[in-house]
Amino acid sequence: MIKRWALFTVVFAAILYFTYGFSTFIPTYNYSKSELIKSQSTYLFPSSNPHEYQILSTPYTAKFFIGFKEALAFKESQGKYHKINTLGYMGKYQFGAETLREIGISNHQHFLQTPRLQEQAFLVLLAKNKWNLQNEIDAFSGKTIAGVRVTESGILAAAHLGGVRSVKKFLYSQGKRKCKDQYGSSVHNYMRDFAGYETHAIVAQNNPTVQ
Repeated sequence: MIKRWALFTVVFAAILYFTYGFSTFIPTYNYSKSELIKSQSTYLFPSSNPHEYQILSTPYTAKFFIGFKEALAFKESQGKYHKINTLGYMGKYQFGAETLREIGISNHQHFLQTPRLQEQAFLVLLAKNKWNLQNEIDAFSGKTIAGVRVTESGILAAAHLGGVRSVKKFLYSQGKRKCKDQYGSSVHNYMRDFAGYETHAIVAQNNPTVQ
């Protein structure tokens, strides 16, 4: 009798283990409070509880600013700081030489070898683009154009891809002018794919430069 109960207990425990083990386990990517605080200048603007920041299942799915930043970087270069594409765009966020010059960076080799500088450059360009597109952000946010719900983060991502003028052409033509880069990536798709992230805390600046 005792053996029977022991066997039953073992079988029951095994069922519980496999049932809950396989059904509830989700691989996660965690960012600790100390990691976020250490990288404040890079990540910026997480939600009110940065120590609780967690991405489930796959990287870069959360709508925090870090999710926006890393998702865009992955799209541009797979997050590789040293990458130069066939058109000469450089780094994790694929900056062109002209854009780098506009924000005060002339030494491309140093830029490629300095991750912190690339992160700063990304933030500066966001501030610059937000300044140049503030009227459009105010006027079009919340509207649907060519099947895309327009948001601030979508506009900023699209500007990173195609520049301010391309974004304005898309918005004011009601999506009829579908600007694309040489690889086929479009303002329309960036505005759709990067919609709804936390970018509200980015401070718009007129012609900022990397310090």
